[in-house]
Amino acid sequence: MSAEKAIRLTLEQDRDYAFRIQFEETSLEPLLADEASPLGGDRGPTPSQLLLASIANCLCASLLFALRKYKNQAGTLRAEISATPSRNADGRLRIPKAFVTLQLPEGNEDYQHLERILDQFENFCTVTQSVRHGIEVEVTVKDAHGRTLLGDKSFEAGS
Repeated sequence: MSAEKAIRLTLEQDRDYAFRIQFEETSLEPLLADEASPLGGDRGPTPSQLLLASIANCLCASLLFALRKYKNQAGTLRAEISATPSRNADGRLRIPKAFVTLQLPEGNEDYQHLERILDQFENFCTVTQSVRHGIEVEVTVKDAHGRTLLGDKSFEAGS
């Protein structure tokens, strides 16, 4: 991933609360995401599960990169992540804290410079660091005619 290149996904409603996610510039088939029942149909991972998967995946990739940087030949890494949604002061569900366990496949004595690796690798995880510091999200809504309904300060009702 280039720091200068935009990350693009396209979502299209499949039915009800299920959406097909197309990962732009890949040959991957679209991924079906869905809300849990009773709201959705449990037909795919929920947005919250995808968020947690992204955090865990990025941490694993950052750890693997750091291990390899110091010439360590790690076996298969494993991660487990869990979080318990809770209601905020407004009664809306949020994920206040996630618990991640990364499992190295070998003993610590089998790694070169492990202390330095463990001190640094999290700082290189784009997703985790973005989530920890918050993400500014600008929302734009357009209608079928291409008119911007939300997000463009120049929009005026009826234009």
